[in-house]
Amino acid sequence: MPDNIERIYSSLVPEDMKDELYWKDGLNPEDDRLWVPIGPGRWSRPLCLNVSQGYWVHFIKVTEPGIISRHRHPAPVHGFVVEGKWRYLERNWEATAGSYLYEPPGDVHTLVVDEGDSMITLFHNTGALLYCDEDGEITGTSDVFDRVKTARNHFEEVGLGADFVKNFIR
Repeated sequence: MPDNIERIYSSLVPEDMKDELYWKDGLNPEDDRLWVPIGPGRWSRPLCLNVSQGYWVHFIKVTEPGIISRHRHPAPVHGFVVEGKWRYLERNWEATAGSYLYEPPGDVHTLVVDEGDSMITLFHNTGALLYCDEDGEITGTSDVFDRVKTARNHFEEVGLGADFVKNFIR
């Protein structure tokens, strides 16, 4: 590759283009402070918090068994299991390392990690999580702006500073 490749193509980059995001070690960061606690035995490792399009991409790490949440989405979700295993109460399959999942808008499901299991899964969430009770009634919500706020507060608390969250926002 030519040494001047950056100069050659710099004129092709749109003036208003946002910077790319690149995480060399997104899954196993050298700094554990990048894992944002989201519940007992649960963490989120943000990769991209896209506030202009309403989606977020992150790893979820779960180390304690139990029901993680019952929810539905108004938009699609993609997931890829990196390690461990988990399942949905409403399905007859088990997501294991290497599994890919597409969740269609509107589907209600209850994510469970069984006793003795743990997991890390990459999720690309668009829209919101709509938390539901057993009857499917919405009991709460979470969207990219909630994720930004939670990460901002965590990064401030662990000494990275509230503005550290800007590294993930697009």
